[in-house]
Amino acid sequence: MTATRPLPLWRVLLWVWVLLAALVLAGCGTLPPPGPRTESQALPAGTVTPLSKLAGALRKQSRSRHDTGFLLLDSADSAFSSRLALTRQATRTLDLQYYAIHNDPGTGVLLAAIREAAARGVRVRILLDDLHTKGEDAEVLQLAFVPNVEMRLFNPLPAGRSMGKLRALSALQDFSRLQHRMHNKLFLADNVAGIVGGRNLGDAYFGQADDSNYIDLDVLAIGALVPAMSRSFDRYWNHPLAYPVEQLMSRRDLKAMVAMRRSNPSARAGGGDEAEGESVAASAPADLPGAMALEEVAWTWAPSALLADAPAKLSSEERDVDGGDQVVSGLLGLMRLSRRSVLIVTPYFVPGAQMMQVFAGLRRRGIAVVVLTNSLASSDAPLAHIGYERYRRELLKLGVEVHEMRALQPQSVRSALGSSGKARHASLHAKLVLMDDTWLGIGSMNLDLRSQLQNSEVAVLIRSRLLGRLIRERVTPIVREGAWRLELAPDGRLQWHAPAGVEPAVQHGEPDASATLQFLLKLAAPFTPDEML
Repeated sequence: MTATRPLPLWRVLLWVWVLLAALVLAGCGTLPPPGPRTESQALPAGTVTPLSKLAGALRKQSRSRHDTGFLLLDSADSAFSSRLALTRQATRTLDLQYYAIHNDPGTGVLLAAIREAAARGVRVRILLDDLHTKGEDAEVLQLAFVPNVEMRLFNPLPAGRSMGKLRALSALQDFSRLQHRMHNKLFLADNVAGIVGGRNLGDAYFGQADDSNYIDLDVLAIGALVPAMSRSFDRYWNHPLAYPVEQLMSRRDLKAMVAMRRSNPSARAGGGDEAEGESVAASAPADLPGAMALEEVAWTWAPSALLADAPAKLSSEERDVDGGDQVVSGLLGLMRLSRRSVLIVTPYFVPGAQMMQVFAGLRRRGIAVVVLTNSLASSDAPLAHIGYERYRRELLKLGVEVHEMRALQPQSVRSALGSSGKARHASLHAKLVLMDDTWLGIGSMNLDLRSQLQNSEVAVLIRSRLLGRLIRERVTPIVREGAWRLELAPDGRLQWHAPAGVEPAVQHGEPDASATLQFLLKLAAPFTPDEML
């Protein structure tokens, strides 16, 4: 009689995980009915504040006939310092709308400034998608209980925030709603200055992460376009899917969860309450920039418009009546009007049939189409690469010029679109479309089916040759020095051509990506439709 071999540890853990998941799915709760909430609006346009006086003075100084000034936030430092400046100079309102706010040391400095603004009487409204408000990032929710701060979670999940990855499983009973996320990114001060772009709030977006930083891009607007941003914010803020944090969890429960997490010595300081200001200051990176001097930067005054999806896009009951894609489809419509060139920078690139038709039409007219996206090795979302890979050969056959960013970047490239250089590893996160070097669309959208069909997005469209030239100056070093150029060999195989000085000069497989990762993605590919990536 032979002894029975014990189960391997990984199988035991797998069964425990499956059992816990089953318990979660069986006993998961539902969202509470929408409770009483107070509707509120942005500060009325034209209200006199120090920021509005600054906007008026800057426009008068520019002698421009256009009523909105823009500043390209093309570095991690400018991204942080501009937000810090808006926070410190706001006297009436701060409105923040984000997909994710991370509980990082550097971000904690910005959140501390927001608490200071609330303490001096500024009304603060923070609207946050609920997908990432778990674990240590749930500490950010303590802001909801700070005087003069209101915080709402959009399209919240029903399960608790200490459940980690199991939390998302609890929403599988309503999988369609789980897929629709608020991906908008806005930072608005006194309804006269605002930031829109690709960055969430987190150290990796401000060049402060130790392992990998994002190459990203925002634009700061001051003047007449900002009230349109505020109207978009208000539509989401007052929507039934925006739940006040206090309706989802009590302050006592949140404090208990934070105390339990902070008992772990590896816990990091971040978005705590007022009593934790010293720990935030002590852990703040020493090289964080100070607040930007808004009156000293070079503003570009230009005609512009806002593209914003409606919150109804996330509600199956309202979507067919009042909501649909405005941002991605709007940019596709503008691409069709291009006369010479289209430059696309997007971290996740899953074109879909409609976008491929647009590219085919552009190429038939001789329009140059250049795409910069992530390689498999540089992407922070490998599953999205599955969808992109399905279109890669067809794009090249159309004559689209495709470049994939390298994961390991030289310093010149890391600083080109915003990473200050702590980590050599970089991941592309900037999202823009530049048409004829004149029309610039920049915002929260990716050029993929998820942004077009699932998530809500916001973007600003600007007509400016100067900003177009600045974009070219930032993107060109990445394309030349930090990206692979794809080509189809005569035998149909893909070739990755390396930048000058990188060996080997040509590769025939996903560069720098492990064989294990490539194998796992091949296994997952049959189960991942494009619109979910």
